[in-house]
Amino acid sequence: MPHTLRMIKLKWLRKLFSSASASEQAQAQPASAQRAPEVPAAAPATASAAQDGITFEQRDLVNGSYYSWLFDTTVASGLDTNAAEDQVLDALSSLIKSQSGAALVRRLPGLLPQLLQSLRSDTFSGAQLSRLISTDVVLVAAVIRVANSSFRGTGTRITSVEHAVMLIGQEGLRQLITSVAFRPIIDLNSGFYTRLLAPRIWDQSERCAVADRMMAEEMDVNPFEAFLAGLVQNVGLIVALRFMDQMTKVDQALGSEMFCARLVREARVLACSIGREWNFPDSVVQAIQEQEGMKKGTTISPMGRLLTQSDYLSKLRILIDQERLGRADPALFKGLSVNALKCYHALDNVDEADAPPQPQSVTAP
Repeated sequence: MPHTLRMIKLKWLRKLFSSASASEQAQAQPASAQRAPEVPAAAPATASAAQDGITFEQRDLVNGSYYSWLFDTTVASGLDTNAAEDQVLDALSSLIKSQSGAALVRRLPGLLPQLLQSLRSDTFSGAQLSRLISTDVVLVAAVIRVANSSFRGTGTRITSVEHAVMLIGQEGLRQLITSVAFRPIIDLNSGFYTRLLAPRIWDQSERCAVADRMMAEEMDVNPFEAFLAGLVQNVGLIVALRFMDQMTKVDQALGSEMFCARLVREARVLACSIGREWNFPDSVVQAIQEQEGMKKGTTISPMGRLLTQSDYLSKLRILIDQERLGRADPALFKGLSVNALKCYHALDNVDEADAPPQPQSVTAP
């Protein structure tokens, strides 16, 4: 490919990933993958740096590395999509235009909004919530397990759903129910791409949600709504896995750079559509939508800025743990506040379902 044409396509590709203007893009330098001690705590960021946060170049590098790891591609792919990728993208685009994406989410499309609505009420009814939770065996098991975790080693055991609900508390239940309710979207009995990608996507979603919750207070946003935004931003991507399983064979490789860029864009639109249909808070849908089309100088909501930073931190944590990026590369941590750096360190081996919020707490990492 002629050099000039390749450079034009590269710039366009990077705009798809970061939605920055072409003049704001720069070629990202690969980080060293060598093992090194954890990055030391940086000096406090300036007010402007903390406000502006990570750069488009940082996002480009981390996003590109993340999707390469996600699809397990070890070499740079071409800038064009193949026939199998086009088929998946066309099907996803048709879904967005013609029907409800929520219909493809297998898990609790009716119960989840009902539970969340109850939890938003100022009059917290443990009995009512207990009856709702009791209609789903997965939620029952999760609530009982979390309640008993607070009595571990004491010989006391909680067996009543209502007792467990009162022990965990309203805010803890919000996060637990949301996390557990979305988890079965990942059907590991499905096809190749669901088995390969769904656990990785869910891991990143949980880490992002935890980061959102941890940093919500400093961004002056609702902790639960921030948690919800991090958890559901990838629901469209998880739905897309079904198309990959149904329309491709294992030997039809998916995961080119252009495919990933277009896939993320379409999946984000689908996630917003599902969020509206399930009556998620407007702030959550807006924050997810704002991840597309962000340009320097554009006004973005506090939750949108928080989601951008948490998404970056969660992907960075995974990539460094997987030795895809160098943990001592200072360029990866440029512009992050002290609290963001603390959050990055706390995201090591996060599993929100196995280590949910402590009873009566919404800020514990």
